[in-house]
Amino acid sequence: MSRKRHARHQAKNHAIRQHTVDGYENLTARLGIRAPNLSSDGTYFPSFTSRNRTLVEFAYRSSWLIGAAVDTIADDMTKKGVSITSQVAPQARGRLEGRWEALALWNALNDTLKWSRLYGGAISVILIDGQDMSQPLRMETIGRDAFKGVLPLDRWMLNLTSTEIITDLGPDLGKPRFYEVVGTAQGIPGWKIHHSRVIRMDGIGLPYQQAYTENGWGMSVIERIYDRLLAYDSASTGVAQLIHKAHLRTYSIDKLREILGMGGELEAGLMKHLDMIRLFQSIEGMTIMDTQDEFQTHSYSFSGLSDVLAQFAQQIAGASGIPLVRLFGQSPAGFSTGETDLANYYDNVSTLQARRLRRPVRRLFEILHRSEFGTPLPDDFAFEFTPLWQMKETDRATVALNTIEALSKAVENDLMPLHVARAELRDAAKMTGIGANISDEDIEDAKDIDPPASGDFHAPDLDATGKALRDPTA
Repeated sequence: MSRKRHARHQAKNHAIRQHTVDGYENLTARLGIRAPNLSSDGTYFPSFTSRNRTLVEFAYRSSWLIGAAVDTIADDMTKKGVSITSQVAPQARGRLEGRWEALALWNALNDTLKWSRLYGGAISVILIDGQDMSQPLRMETIGRDAFKGVLPLDRWMLNLTSTEIITDLGPDLGKPRFYEVVGTAQGIPGWKIHHSRVIRMDGIGLPYQQAYTENGWGMSVIERIYDRLLAYDSASTGVAQLIHKAHLRTYSIDKLREILGMGGELEAGLMKHLDMIRLFQSIEGMTIMDTQDEFQTHSYSFSGLSDVLAQFAQQIAGASGIPLVRLFGQSPAGFSTGETDLANYYDNVSTLQARRLRRPVRRLFEILHRSEFGTPLPDDFAFEFTPLWQMKETDRATVALNTIEALSKAVENDLMPLHVARAELRDAAKMTGIGANISDEDIEDAKDIDPPASGDFHAPDLDATGKALRDPTA
C-alpha cells in the first residue's frame, strides 16, 4: 500500500470513529448534580397548606389520621399532669390541685396545643376578673379568687399588631405586643390583649423569613404530612376498589349484538335468562346457559398490597413523629413488642413538655397561688411532669422493696446516716410510690437519732507489749 493510500485510509477510519462518537454521545452517563440527568431538575416548592384554613379544618374533620396526628401529642403532653416535688403543706397542695381541676386548666392547655398544631399557632388568654386586658399583667395586683381560668384562641381569631413589637430583651423579643380579637369570634369581646396576659404556642417553628410570611406564626403539622397522607389514602382507596373486582364473571352470548339491536321480546328473553342464572347460582350454585354460550370466572391476587400500605403507614408515622403502635393502635409485626418505640416516643414527649409547657405551667401556678392565698409562690417551688411510662404494680412493689432493704442495710452497717436514707427514699418516691410524704422536719429529726450499732464487737485490751490480754470469762 502506498503512502498516500495509507494516509487516506487512516483519515477515513478517524472520520468513522468521530461520527460514531458524535452520534452516540447521548448514551453516555450524565452524573453529578448539575448534569442534565433525571435528578438535575429535582426541587421542592412550598405548598402553604397552613394558610388554607378551610382545607386544614376539612382535613381535621374528615381524616382520622390527620386528627390523630394533631391530637395525639397534645393529649399525651397533658395526659398525666404534674406532681409538686417541693415541700408544700398538704392542705395547700390540695387546694392548688383542686382549684386547678375546677378551672379545667389542663383542658384549656390541651386545646391550645391542638389548635397550635392544627393552624400553626394559638394562645391561651389568662382571665383575671376586674382587670383591663390591654394593660400589662402585674402579679401583685391579682386579688383573691380573681383568677378565672384561660381561654384558648387560634391564630385565625386574632389580629397581630405588627407595628407594636416587643423590644425588651428576653424570650419574647420581636413578638407582637398586643393581640386583637377579630369580630368573627362570636361571644368573645373584641379585646386588645397585652402579650403579658397570654400564653403563646406556635405549631412547627419556622426560620425568620418563613415565619414572617406566616405573620409571625409557625406552621401546621398537616403541611409536612399532607403529601404522604394523600399517598396513603390513594393506596387505601385503590385496595378497597380492587376488592369489588376480586372475582369477575364473564358470560359470552352468541349473537348478543343482534339481540340487543332487535330489542323487544328478544331482549326481554335475554334479561329473563340472566335473572334465571342469578337465581340458580344463588340457590343451587348452577349456571344454566345455551350450549353455544361461554361462562368464565376471573380471580385476582392481592399479594404485596399489605406491604405497600405498611410502607405508606410508616412514612406517615415518621412524618408525624408518632410511632405506629400509638398512631394506628396496632401491635408491630415480628419480634418487636413496640415498647422500645413507645419509650422513645415518650422521651420525645417529655422533651416537648419541658420546652413548651414548663414555663406556662409555672406561670399558671404563680397566678393560681396568688388568687388562692394572696401570696407569691415560694421560691423553692418545683414540680415535675408525671412520666407517661408507668411500671406495672408488681414491678413497682419489687423496686420499692429492694430500695427499702438497700437503705436499711446501709444504715445498719454505718454506711449511711438515717437522715440521708430518708432523703433518698423521698427522692425515689416517683419510682417506688412510697416516701413522698417524708417532710424536711422528718429528715432533720433523724439527725438526732444515733444509728444502730453494727454489732457487739469492741477492741481488746492490750498489755505493755501490745499483745491482747485473754479474757478470763471467755
